[in-house]
Amino acid sequence: MVKLSELIAPAFFQAHSDICNQKYTHYWFKGGRGSCKSSFISIEIILGMMTDPNANAVALRKIGNNLKDSVFEQLLWAIDMLGVSDYWEERQTPPKLSLKNTGQKIIFRGADNPSKIKSTKFKKGYAKFIWFEEADEFYGMEEIRNINQSLMRGGNNFVIFYSYNPPRSISSWVNTESIKNRPDKKVYESTYLDVPKDWLGNQFFTEAEYLKNSDYESYKHEYLGVPTGNGGEVFKNIIIRKISEDEIKSFEHLSRGLDWGYANDPLHYTVNNFDRKKRRLFIFYEIHAVGLSNRSAAELIKAENKENGVIICDSAEPKSIAELNYEGLNAIGAKKGKGSIDYGIKWLQGMDEIIIDSQRCPYTAKEFLEYELEKDDYGGFRAFYPDKNNHSIDAVRYSRQFDMDMVKVR
Repeated sequence: MVKLSELIAPAFFQAHSDICNQKYTHYWFKGGRGSCKSSFISIEIILGMMTDPNANAVALRKIGNNLKDSVFEQLLWAIDMLGVSDYWEERQTPPKLSLKNTGQKIIFRGADNPSKIKSTKFKKGYAKFIWFEEADEFYGMEEIRNINQSLMRGGNNFVIFYSYNPPRSISSWVNTESIKNRPDKKVYESTYLDVPKDWLGNQFFTEAEYLKNSDYESYKHEYLGVPTGNGGEVFKNIIIRKISEDEIKSFEHLSRGLDWGYANDPLHYTVNNFDRKKRRLFIFYEIHAVGLSNRSAAELIKAENKENGVIICDSAEPKSIAELNYEGLNAIGAKKGKGSIDYGIKWLQGMDEIIIDSQRCPYTAKEFLEYELEKDDYGGFRAFYPDKNNHSIDAVRYSRQFDMDMVKVR
């Protein structure tokens, strides 16, 4: 058997260690062309099954017809590269791989035939490994969750792989899903630049370099796996990253804003810091809830706003503002005027960076990333900002009205 370091690119060493130590359940791998994420996953599945006699695997694509020429061939490659072909038996139609001495199986399923997924059974062991190849082709997390619920039975240690090239649209479900935090999930990124050059060949790098010089935006998307957008994104200055406690302690220009909930719309409260010199906005705290009474909201806000700093609220509800003041908070109404929405959004667009901690502020991250201009009937974009799914954006606008050159806040 060859050395693993000769088959796994350095970018995946940490992922390999995490899998060996059972650190997570859900492993997301995103990257552009030639990033070797599928090669790594196939190696891990073959190794994992050969070291755990109860482990089976299910490899999935959205369309079943794509299985044989993708994940099936990729797993055959892994078997060959590991030098363990004598231990495996392959069947081409329908595709299946089995360990000869134990009967463990890798079966292949298309999500276009959900009945076959639900009926998946193993004579021995369970589906320890589940692989969603080209995860972006699936309709969304609900579909994937339903598949996992059908397959994650009979065992205690599951390893779920999601591999995909990030779609161009920032608001694509798989791009927004990847930034959501849960303790049993880890996202790994890789590009062709993380792979030994001789694995891909000189021509691969020649083609990448040509595109880099001739069409840099396409290069970023295709080779670096960067969602460059489809042209309708309102905010192209979003940075999603952890904002540390030390950073928060150093903030000197905090502000708070609140957008009221209406019926099924959520109340959204934000706390952020503005670095005037570097034109950077840090968003690190949110309250986002539906059906929250003003009194309950006041209690939650007091827990954060211990120094009772000013809260700039949507002025459309003066009675609600009065209730917050009655509860002891320092709430005021935002000043509005004609064109204030456009002005406030353009002010936010003018930031060099809007840094959002998606773990602390998942709803804020989702809304800012997904906020797009609407398409018109001719394939272009409407010349106004949509008034939906923008509660955090409104709250941030209100919070920063005193930093804007003109006080025009809706």
